[in-house]
Amino acid sequence: MYFIKEDHDDVVVEIVDLSRATVNEAKEFVRTLEKDLDSGYKKIVADLSACEFIDSTFLGTLVISLKKVTSVGGDLRLVGFQPAVHTMFDLTRMYRVFDTFDNKEDAINSFK
Repeated sequence: MYFIKEDHDDVVVEIVDLSRATVNEAKEFVRTLEKDLDSGYKKIVADLSACEFIDSTFLGTLVISLKKVTSVGGDLRLVGFQPAVHTMFDLTRMYRVFDTFDNKEDAINSFK
């Protein structure tokens, strides 16, 4: 299992337990978030703390997931960027698209 789910009241945290998040895991991540939405969660945090690398397909999956979540009135927030992931978000200007946080607690509390 590449994704670890944590429930925090009405917020779900999906921990991406991968050093490299690539095309191989992107579809499973989408299915994981769809299950969260089907379970009624609209406040979702993706914890990327373990990821040393994210490829363009996985990054695209995050964007698609954000669109799905916001289409039902929710939000997807990101937390825990390692240096290479942070650089990718800067280069692609994805920091303009996502709300990002340094730690999980701040991301969870941002929904209150």
